[in-house]
Amino acid sequence: MDKTVTTTIDEERCNGCGLCVTVCPSDTITMKGEKAVVTGTESLNCGHCLAVCPTGAVQVASLDPALSTFKSFEAKSAWLPFGKGNIRELVNLMQSRRSCRNYQAKPVTKDILEDLVKIGISAPSGTNSQQWTFTILPDRLAVLQLGQRVGDFFRKMNRTAENACLRKALKLLGKPELEQYFQNYYETIREGLETWEKGGKDLLFHGAPAAIVVGSKKEASCPAEDALLATQNILLSAHVLGLGTCLIGFAIEAMKRDKRILKGIGMPEDESAYAVIALGYPNEKYQRVTGRKRALVRYFSQ
Repeated sequence: MDKTVTTTIDEERCNGCGLCVTVCPSDTITMKGEKAVVTGTESLNCGHCLAVCPTGAVQVASLDPALSTFKSFEAKSAWLPFGKGNIRELVNLMQSRRSCRNYQAKPVTKDILEDLVKIGISAPSGTNSQQWTFTILPDRLAVLQLGQRVGDFFRKMNRTAENACLRKALKLLGKPELEQYFQNYYETIREGLETWEKGGKDLLFHGAPAAIVVGSKKEASCPAEDALLATQNILLSAHVLGLGTCLIGFAIEAMKRDKRILKGIGMPEDESAYAVIALGYPNEKYQRVTGRKRALVRYFSQ
């Protein structure tokens, strides 16, 4: 992770309040006399100091302001204070977002796809590494090409799983995964592949006209967590922008096991994929939110 210090402080504008020192997680800034000064040799480049400064004296050169501007809508630049915002609307958004498996043929514009990525990277990341990556499949043809590669992987998996002797032998060796695959997924995937090959319904991407593969560089401190946090941002914002979304777990499973699929969409070896988001304008409409299965909740105290 690059911890190069890019923070600067305008001495003339600094009023000496010390707020930047208080919020800095890396001790990059200290007080000297009545002014804040950059003295540290490392920085998370998180922008806390810039955000908290009441006079605008602090700048962080590594932060790109263009990533906070959007083409499909106008965002506010003011910070929303703790306790503000509309919790009812926020919860309603979270409960209203559903996995969409019916899409219109209408394409998703490049501006909206790029805006979704910008919203995604507003998520937190471990040690602020921000090593996530986003591979945009902007049209139906690109989605179908990825679908073909994923389909090829599962055809091979099904052929392997058809070998009963191999399944039993691996199970005896303490490797029951192939037997579990055969019991839980083989038939569903076989039927799905047959439907695909006969030109029927797309049971993998559900006819989505676009997709985003969310990944991360392997050197990130929390690569999977970072990617999935960004993914949730994209899912929720897509709903507000009028798009339906669906996470394609089968595609991720194939990508984990066959790195050629990643290479086929331009992802290098130092990246891993953690989410594939199918998205497009939904061809479905719901009337109400529903409940969820009961969660396991526990307390621990001493």
